[in-house]
Amino acid sequence: MATADECRTALEQFAADLAANPKTVRKLTGFERALACDITDLETSFHGRFEGGKLVDITEGDEPDAQIRMVVSSDDLVKLVAGELDFKKAFMSKQVKIKANMMDMMKLQGVL
Repeated sequence: MATADECRTALEQFAADLAANPKTVRKLTGFERALACDITDLETSFHGRFEGGKLVDITEGDEPDAQIRMVVSSDDLVKLVAGELDFKKAFMSKQVKIKANMMDMMKLQGVL
């Protein structure tokens, strides 16, 4: 089981990967949403927000009003960010759950 610090590091790496890809930044420009990530096996959450085409302000703790919520185990989060777990396969097998409206899901489709 990954630790909370490893999960925070993975989320920060995910944010850095998004920011380093100009195509992704362009796609997410104007997409202003709060994101919450619930780590099921650690019973903890992190949150941040999409702003200016980037994922910023990643902090430990829940954001009850988040428009996008990801539910994942600590190990699966670390594997996703490291590229060791395919997001689409993990989503289809319910290893990763995303709770968001359909328009937001479509916007995120090419990013995750």
